[in-house]
Amino acid sequence: MSELIKGDPWVWVMVQNGHAMDQFVGLHDKKTQADYIPCFLRKDEALQCFINMPRERGMRYEAQAVRYTELALDSAAGGFMIYVLSGDGKILEKNDPKNVSSS
Repeated sequence: MSELIKGDPWVWVMVQNGHAMDQFVGLHDKKTQADYIPCFLRKDEALQCFINMPRERGMRYEAQAVRYTELALDSAAGGFMIYVLSGDGKILEKNDPKNVSSS
């Protein structure tokens, strides 16, 4: 159970634009070999951390708010974990989106 995420709060994610449809920015944890979507509790943290994230040339990126359960459904469908990060990129929590209730 998540310690930081309670209920269905708004969280901040980076969204990649440039192709026919927008998508959440996903990353790969080399230590655990897990694919994950980084999320943040505040917009300023997402923007601060984004400076150090890898980016694909020719793409546009923006911070967007999304309900946590929507993020969890999309992450689970794509086989991604959800990592809650701080503004300096520290992992605060690792969540398996398959354990999130959509109620």
